[in-house]
Amino acid sequence: MHGGNSVADNKFVYFFGNEETEGKNSMKDLLGGKGANLAEMANLGIPVPPGFTITTEVCLLYLERGVYPTEVIDQINNAILKLEKVTGKKFGDNENPLLISVRSGARVSMPGMMDTVLNLGLNDNTVAGLAKKTGNERFAYDSYRRFLTMFGDVVLDIQHHKFESVLSEKKQKLGVVLDTDLNADALKELVETFKSIIRDETGKEFPQDPRKQLQMAIDAVFNSWNNQRAITYRRLNQIPGEWGTAVNVQSMVYGNMGETSGTGVAFTRDPATGDKRFFGEYLMNAQGEDVVAGIRTPEPIVTLENTMPESYSKLEEIYKKLENHFSDMQDIEFTIEEGKLFMLQTRAGKRTAAAALKIAVDMVNEGLIDKRTALMRVSPEQIDRLLHPTIDSQAEYEVLATGLPASPGAAVGKVVFTAEHAEEMAKNNEKVILVRTETSPEDIGGMDAAQGILTVRGGMTSHAAVVARGMGKPCVAGCGAVSIDLSSSTFTVCDVTVNEGDYVTLDGTTGALIIGEVGLTTPTVSGELDILLSWADEIREMGVRTNADTPHDAKVAREFGAEGIGLCRTEHMFFGEDRIPAVRDMILAEDTNVRKAALDKLLPMQKEDFIGIFKAMEGYPVTIRLLDPPLHEFLPKHEELADKLRALEAEGGSSKDMEDIKRLMERVDSMVETNPMLGHRGCRLGITYPEIYKMQVQAIIEAACELKSGGMDIVPEIMIPLVSHVNELGSAKKDLVEVAESVMVENGVKLDYLVGTMIELPRAALTADQIAKEAEFFSFGTNDLTQTTFGFSRDDAGKFLPFYIENSILANDPFAVLDQEGVGELVRIGIEKGRSTRPDLKIGICGEHGGEPSSVKFGYNIGLNYVSCSPFRVPIARLSAAQAVIEKQDNS
Repeated sequence: MHGGNSVADNKFVYFFGNEETEGKNSMKDLLGGKGANLAEMANLGIPVPPGFTITTEVCLLYLERGVYPTEVIDQINNAILKLEKVTGKKFGDNENPLLISVRSGARVSMPGMMDTVLNLGLNDNTVAGLAKKTGNERFAYDSYRRFLTMFGDVVLDIQHHKFESVLSEKKQKLGVVLDTDLNADALKELVETFKSIIRDETGKEFPQDPRKQLQMAIDAVFNSWNNQRAITYRRLNQIPGEWGTAVNVQSMVYGNMGETSGTGVAFTRDPATGDKRFFGEYLMNAQGEDVVAGIRTPEPIVTLENTMPESYSKLEEIYKKLENHFSDMQDIEFTIEEGKLFMLQTRAGKRTAAAALKIAVDMVNEGLIDKRTALMRVSPEQIDRLLHPTIDSQAEYEVLATGLPASPGAAVGKVVFTAEHAEEMAKNNEKVILVRTETSPEDIGGMDAAQGILTVRGGMTSHAAVVARGMGKPCVAGCGAVSIDLSSSTFTVCDVTVNEGDYVTLDGTTGALIIGEVGLTTPTVSGELDILLSWADEIREMGVRTNADTPHDAKVAREFGAEGIGLCRTEHMFFGEDRIPAVRDMILAEDTNVRKAALDKLLPMQKEDFIGIFKAMEGYPVTIRLLDPPLHEFLPKHEELADKLRALEAEGGSSKDMEDIKRLMERVDSMVETNPMLGHRGCRLGITYPEIYKMQVQAIIEAACELKSGGMDIVPEIMIPLVSHVNELGSAKKDLVEVAESVMVENGVKLDYLVGTMIELPRAALTADQIAKEAEFFSFGTNDLTQTTFGFSRDDAGKFLPFYIENSILANDPFAVLDQEGVGELVRIGIEKGRSTRPDLKIGICGEHGGEPSSVKFGYNIGLNYVSCSPFRVPIARLSAAQAVIEKQDNS
């Protein structure tokens, strides 16, 4: 091993696997998840092949310096000596060789993202010693060819398919189907061919020295922390790059020694549904990679009880012990070597959103965990996935083929055959289904971009299945009826051909592949989700409202648990076909009287809108934002009018019609603004044309008075948008209060109502103490506040933001995740200043950030009264708000 600078007295290597085990489960930051859990299993007396863990600190030192501290080399050498003593075998020995596996192990599970090497220590001499020692020449050379393939792929960066294609040719030549059908002579020939591939690809001989092999493998695993697929996975899952990975070096146990040996992957509960049943797959005469790679079709775990009853009984005892010990569903890997069971891994199992929810609620009912723990076990993103679409029960369709229901939910999209193509099309907002023979870790970007994933090979624990479940994507795996032809960019099922770009529908809940687009529906909050969210409501201290502009949206949001409307955008009400003529008359009016006449037509329509929304939200506050967007948005485009004029001229239309269009074109042209988002909109519009806001307030108060007279509890909050100066708010508010008071006198009804403002400009946040003299509530419009703070146009930022995020200029899209350092700081200043003037000032957020988990938690910590978000994000905000309380209590 190569050494470098010294790092005084640090412990870099931890042994596990007997009474000398040095680590434990709480040391995940140092030992990684796999290493910490291996140590914990050893401490519990569970049979674990002995080994040692090289810490995450070494990874970071190595990646920084390119060499290891000398202490690391010494400690690895000592650990190998200890391993030789415990196993009775010797590393590099020709008579009784110790073979080892080298695996990565990050702090959190990153399935398939980093690299593994098995059977390390084999060379031309030790393979003969292994064959003699075990009396099984076939097994020895099977292990050697596997080692050469993995070492070539992982350590020497030779493409995996170069080895696989030779293996396939060999099987074809000998007329056999499975790897297990190859005899010792065939495997010996493969070994020689694989060594020649390594020589041709690298210009060097395969390294025969086991110490050199080990050094190169450890280097490769540490380097894999920064491979492209690992970087992509970390970005998608918000895993910090500075965590690093540990390396686990473990003595080999062999599942490929014949029919009394095998290997498997299992979950202590069903990872798709959460049902309390042992779930998994195994293969006899195989090594661990065979099960997850999908090369052979594995057997369901329950059949192991018939095949090897003693091993199954022991496995059952261990899995129950592990689940109880960790108080969570476990994902376990095991190997049986000639009838003896060994555990290779346990970790908290990846699960679908539905499974996460069911397991959390069930474990509270079973007394394994408390409600707080259950709330922290389900992520807000999983709640989001739970509300993803399923196939409409009324839809009629024919199933073309059926595979394994590997990850539930339904998706519709265009067929693509490569991850790169999936990413390209998704950038153009096209929905795609990624179709692969089997996925590999390199496909992670395309899997994220796709709506769903279909594979020809692989089981319920294949790469595609595990990653899709973690992402919340529908996945149909092992759909063997599908035959892919990449040369023609098609796949066929019997006599049906599907081209790249054709639409298909996947049902990951049933495993169905359907040609064409099938209607999808979105589920409602019920069952376990209802229970979990009721626990969240017991704990959270911040209100959750919705952004809704119609009675239907308000009703949906209320069913999802919204406690009022934080943003009702009135401009959306103006776009109806029956309203747009009156709106245009109002905008094009040359004087106030004509404008008022147009507004009089809109008044009853607006009043009906508010009656519907107030009814849907009875008893809860409704914050109504007065007209905000630039007026030109309601007008026809110049090009459309020009087309109409040309058509009239060609048809010999009436001169009056043509004059009207010309006059309209002139008016449209006169209203064009260079930067309309910063132009004549919001309160500027209400101040220059006060009759617009007066009409809206009249409609709001008349609707509220009418319903209150009928016995309803109505709580209107009138919001004046885009205020930058207190005088703007004062001017607009004075007129509105006069209208409101006069309507109440006229109707003989006294209403409690508030007049407040939307803080969406930096100046408003910085002068919030002055604005609070007039405002009775603040709602932070973080969409516009982000736009005006960054100087990014929401409509145009898509041209460069993806590049910024890919190149780590920004960690997140600031329109999706609140920028806490900049925009968030303005919000914090606004809250502090506003309450310095009006201590009881009610404050919320109504931008899209109101339903984004980290932004919700930030809002709680800086003192918001509520967040407001789209109806389908209300459950996410409810859970996030509860988690914010728990996290704050845990950190205090």
